[in-house]
Amino acid sequence: MSALEGKTAVVTGSSRGVGASTAKLLAEQGANVVINYRQKAPRANKVVAEIEAAGGKALAVGADLTVPDEVRGLIQAAVDTFGSLDLLVLNASGGMEADLGEDYAMRLNRDAQSDALTAGLEHLSVGGRVVFVTSHQAHFIDQVETMPEYEQVARSKRAGEDALTERLGEMSEKGVSFVVVSGDMIEGTVTATLLNRARPGALEERREAAGKLYSVDEFAAEVAAMATSDVPTGHVELVGGADDFLSRTQG
Repeated sequence: MSALEGKTAVVTGSSRGVGASTAKLLAEQGANVVINYRQKAPRANKVVAEIEAAGGKALAVGADLTVPDEVRGLIQAAVDTFGSLDLLVLNASGGMEADLGEDYAMRLNRDAQSDALTAGLEHLSVGGRVVFVTSHQAHFIDQVETMPEYEQVARSKRAGEDALTERLGEMSEKGVSFVVVSGDMIEGTVTATLLNRARPGALEERREAAGKLYSVDEFAAEVAAMATSDVPTGHVELVGGADDFLSRTQG
C-alpha cells in the first residue's frame, strides 16, 4: 500500500503546470488532493475531473495566497472535506506579472509561503510534511547571479525559502518535516516562457549549460517523490543542472 493512501495533500498553484502534474501523481498514489487556484476555476475543475476519472479524489479550492484569510480557508476546506491534512506542497510562485504591483513577488513568494505554513501547522498531522518548490536560480541567488529579468523573483523566492527554513524547529515540535525541492528552468512553464520572451535565447542558453532541462511532468515526478522520501527534515533536493551552479559557488 502506498504511504499516501488515504492521506490528504494540499498543492498550492495546482491548476496547471508543475502543480497540476504533481497533484495528479499524488492522487495516483492514493492521496486526497486539494487543487488550489487563484482565478481560473475551469482549469482547476478540469484537473479535478481528470483525477476523479482515474479513480482518485480531489477538490478545487479558489484562494489568493496573498490574502491570509483565504489561505486559512484553503487549509480548512481540505480538513473539512477529507478529515485531515498530511502534506502541504508549496508550489505556487510568481512575480513576473507586470500588473500586480512591484511588491507582489515578495508578497507571494515570501509572505504567502509563511502564511500558508502557519495555517498548515494548525492542522498538519504528526508525521506530516511540507514541501517547498523553488528554482536553482533562486536557491543559489546569493552566490550565483541570475538574469536581471528574473532577479526580483529569485530574491523573493530565496527569502521565502529562508523564512520557512527558520521555522524548522517549530515544525519539528509538531512532528512535521520540511523538504525543499529546487529545479532548473523547466521546459513549458509560464516562468520559462516569460523569461525567454524577455531575453530571447535564455532557455537555449540554460539548456546548454545544464545539459538537459526537465519537462513539467519530469520535475513534478521529483516533487511528488519528495512527499514521501526518507530524508531528514531540512533536506534540499537539487533536481537537474545543479552541478553548474555548485561549481560557480565554489569557484
